Amino acid sequence: MSGVQRFALVLTIIGAINWGLIGFFQFDLVAAIFGGQSAALSRIVYGLVGIAGLINLGLLFKPSEEVERTEPRTTH
Repeated sequence: MSGVQRFALVLTIIGAINWGLIGFFQFDLVAAIFGGQSAALSRIVYGLVGIAGLINLGLLFKPSEEVERTEPRTTH
């Protein structure tokens, strides 16, 4: 996994935590930290989380190393 994908994954996790807080407690952490939903910094964070989600969409279709290996490795 590349550095960009790891950073995107971190942003996606932050977004998921924020949505969990909104769903369970009606508390938007990003808006609370950066000055409301319409504040420029909040909108930037929301946008970055959205882009991160799109980047992570590629991980869904990336085969894992275990799937790529069709036969067990043997030593001869």
